Amino acid sequence: MEISNKQDLNFKDKVIHISRVAKVVKGGRRFGFSALVAVGDEGAGYVGIGLGKAKEVPEAIRKATEQAKKNLMKVKIFKNTIPHEQDAKAGAGYVFMKPAPEGTGIIAGGAMRAIFELSGIKNVYAKSIGSSNPHNVARATIKCLSSLYYKKELINRRFENKEK
Repeated sequence: MEISNKQDLNFKDKVIHISRVAKVVKGGRRFGFSALVAVGDEGAGYVGIGLGKAKEVPEAIRKATEQAKKNLMKVKIFKNTIPHEQDAKAGAGYVFMKPAPEGTGIIAGGAMRAIFELSGIKNVYAKSIGSSNPHNVARATIKCLSSLYYKKELINRRFENKEK
């Protein structure tokens, strides 16, 4: 999703995971770094993730941040939580999230917690089942957040389908 006023939003980024990768060549190993970064504005409900690879850590983080800003999406937030229960799967990573009452906080771990904090969601129960690979958990969380609907949108969609 392309946002026209990116400069107006105050983006913050969080490094979810950095991994050192090695390429074996004739003379030994060549090391590089891979960084997974989440970017969001902590209020307006925009969040995105990106993956960057480079020979040094800061360069990998910079590339991942740029990639995340290109992959921004709008998250539907209802009373500081999500509108309804939702689950999603990416690779072997399966995530489940459920709305929580005011004052609960973010009950989630790792990659999911970083994405919720940056998106502006303040109260949610979430569970990562299966793979704990941060790449798949982050992708599944984004997939889950992108498939949320407000109640009115869902009602309108159902009536449109009945009329056809």
